[in-house]
Amino acid sequence: MALIHYVTQVQFDFGAIRLLRQECERVGIGRPLIVTDAGIRAAGIVDRALAALAGGPGSAMVPVFDQTPPNPTESAVLAATALYRKQGCDGLIAVGGGSAIDCAKGVALMATHEGPLQRYATIEGGSALITERVAPLIAVPTTSGTGSEVARGALLILDDHRKLGFHSWHLVPKAAICDPELTFGLPPLLTAATGMDAIAHCMETFMASAFNPPADGIALDGLARGWAHIERATRDGRDGEARRQLMSASMQGAMAFQKGLGCVHSLSHSLGGLNPRLHHGTLNAVFLPAVVSFNAEAENVMRENRLQRMAQAMGLPTGADIPAAIQEMNARLGLPASLTALEVKATQFPDIVRGALADHCHKTNPREASAEDYEALLAASL
Repeated sequence: MALIHYVTQVQFDFGAIRLLRQECERVGIGRPLIVTDAGIRAAGIVDRALAALAGGPGSAMVPVFDQTPPNPTESAVLAATALYRKQGCDGLIAVGGGSAIDCAKGVALMATHEGPLQRYATIEGGSALITERVAPLIAVPTTSGTGSEVARGALLILDDHRKLGFHSWHLVPKAAICDPELTFGLPPLLTAATGMDAIAHCMETFMASAFNPPADGIALDGLARGWAHIERATRDGRDGEARRQLMSASMQGAMAFQKGLGCVHSLSHSLGGLNPRLHHGTLNAVFLPAVVSFNAEAENVMRENRLQRMAQAMGLPTGADIPAAIQEMNARLGLPASLTALEVKATQFPDIVRGALADHCHKTNPREASAEDYEALLAASL
């Protein structure tokens, strides 16, 4: 059993979900609310979590909120918060992908802080208002993509349709239980999309200009693991080694992206807010080739030979080969080749650009992007 304590405590192993009761006791959760979605519950994974809790305080009647949408919304957060209060809960267990974990982070915040939710958004200056009163949260990821189980942020779509980030070290889960077995049933396309999300995290944070050598090392290693195993995991969902490596890449990407992300995520957050039906990881996969090409001229990327170092981790001859390699990987994985395939129209560009410029990831891209630059990136991805 690998015990990792970096950002938070991580239990990482096949079958690690059996440690859920132990981790609840360690962080002081006696009456948890499980936050998940209908698909995860139907797949029987929530039942495994409940079985792991059996015999612990309050385990006989653990309430479950299973209405998390594919992109978590303010209304879902408020509905789950109402259930949390009604059931007298004192902590949360998120079981699912990044959506369930981010929804649970929203509940941990709103159950302990006065509303409205918008007040705590990063771009509204709300991070400083988030305090240690945040309810304790344990995250059990069932996908290998967002890494939200070790991240300090949550992405939520507000009632005004903006997809905003909420960031505070108080929102980091008190424990992450990373059990690759829980991803065995993930469908191929979802495996591919979430895996490319993890790869995008590793690449964007490695290109970001902030000085953080430990994050760089974690991101580069995560990229190598994710790139080498995403096809195997997509092709054979029960390939244990591929699933383990992809889950590690996801966790590592989020451990590293405390350093910052960039234009890929600015565009994906903006477009995902305008059309919540679009999968975040799929959007990252589509935007990544154009943004890597754009960032090739960033001062730190050129000075520190960062594209070549990423190419080496990916087994490519040169950094110039990366954009085409990503496009080819997307095709092999069965992901959409362009925004056109996602029915995105050029008429939507002004709204997408407006949201990207306001996004919290915009300022940490290694090369400052103007409105015209974002237009060009969208056109290149169309």
